[in-house]
Amino acid sequence: MALDLSAVVRAVGGRCLARRLPERTPVDSVAELEAFVVIGNPAYATLVTGSGTALIAALDAGATRRDALVGAVFVSSEDGPELRSALAAAGMTAILGTRLAGVALHAALRALIADDHAAADRLVTAGMNVLTQVARRGGVTAVIAELAHRIDGWAVLLDAHGQVIATAGAGRLHVSDAVAVALGRPVRVRHDGLQLHRVGSEQDLAGSLVIATRSSRTSHARDLSSLAAALFDLLLRSHDPSLTEHLGRGALLDTLVAGGERAAGLLHRWGVHERSLTAFELGTRTRTIDPDRLLRRWFDELGAEHVFAADHGHVRGFVRDDLVAGLAARVREFAPVAGLRVHLGHGSPAPVEALARSAAQAHQALEAALEDGRPAVSYAELPSVARALDAVGDGAQARLTTLLEPLRDAAGAPGELAETLRVYLTEHGAHRASAARLGIHRQTLVSRIRRIEDLTGLAMDRADDRAAAWLALRAIGL
Repeated sequence: MALDLSAVVRAVGGRCLARRLPERTPVDSVAELEAFVVIGNPAYATLVTGSGTALIAALDAGATRRDALVGAVFVSSEDGPELRSALAAAGMTAILGTRLAGVALHAALRALIADDHAAADRLVTAGMNVLTQVARRGGVTAVIAELAHRIDGWAVLLDAHGQVIATAGAGRLHVSDAVAVALGRPVRVRHDGLQLHRVGSEQDLAGSLVIATRSSRTSHARDLSSLAAALFDLLLRSHDPSLTEHLGRGALLDTLVAGGERAAGLLHRWGVHERSLTAFELGTRTRTIDPDRLLRRWFDELGAEHVFAADHGHVRGFVRDDLVAGLAARVREFAPVAGLRVHLGHGSPAPVEALARSAAQAHQALEAALEDGRPAVSYAELPSVARALDAVGDGAQARLTTLLEPLRDAAGAPGELAETLRVYLTEHGAHRASAARLGIHRQTLVSRIRRIEDLTGLAMDRADDRAAAWLALRAIGL
């Protein structure tokens, strides 16, 4: 809540004598001195109204009554040496000399707290409206990111077995604590504001939502997270594709890229009977948008088979040649989220038995779209490097790719060093920018570049070698 002791002073006047409770302590209730029994929530201040004489008598009435009162905040229009002395001796926080007195003061405080509660409720409602809208665009991943932002903290969504589904703002230690809390393990929790919300019912548990907030508004975080847990229950049961489906689609896409009669037969069984398709790749720089969910809707609107799969944050796939323009139009029309949007790259049409080159072209086109901030880029629009590779033919391209053979991993795919080289050349050899983009230390980058030079025989301080390396990277589809 936004209402604290300093805000009360601004509303009713007076001066805050802060002792046990500081001026920034949030307020959640008010009671008359005769009716006051105990503090409702130790994290919040309870206001107490009454006469100074009655308060002094109550503080002298015994340890039990005094101990309960000193945790509250006395609010009165009175202010005098005897009252101040009694408050100081007890160590009790007070607001003295208010503009209002008696019944009027108590009524004003009740109205102030009621308005604050109503504002908090409106804030939770508004936050839930945003989470619902975000869920339509980005699913579970987007909701968890927005929730962490709105509670000013971190959030971890776990399945019923304690496995991580999605996180936002949480490091490894936070995730470990979240799992421990969800599973009831006896470990030390490092966060005072940590909360656990079950997703689903005890009889049909879908998972657990664990959050921690840096803000003092823990009740707001609790209310919003409780509603978010109900939203996650719907999303997990209704829309989130299973891991098996993701793995299966990925394997099917790999078969199509490998080409040959097997690829054509698979497409026929998939319900695709065209002899030519165009590869595309969709990506974004924000987790608030889920490209896979967007494509499902767009392909349904276009009447196209869902020949695509998520792959490392991007979605790659194939679409009928005549539907490429419609897909690109939807990408361009998609409204940005927090200033960020989805980006599309697509290749040239290719026979269904030989889609690998179109897939590599789509990847390069998406990289260009992300680099330039353009919503949709066709491989045919790319500048001279792409056209030069097309002009030299397959034989020359094969010779180019041999330059980077030493950088392949054990599976024969371009490995970590190849990606490091691509980023390094994209950033024009700038060490700081390259290291930041790769998420590594600058010294680690320097070591990798030296390793690349040793393995390939190329020297990154020679323009010809840098140009050859870039052509080779493009030839292998990076």
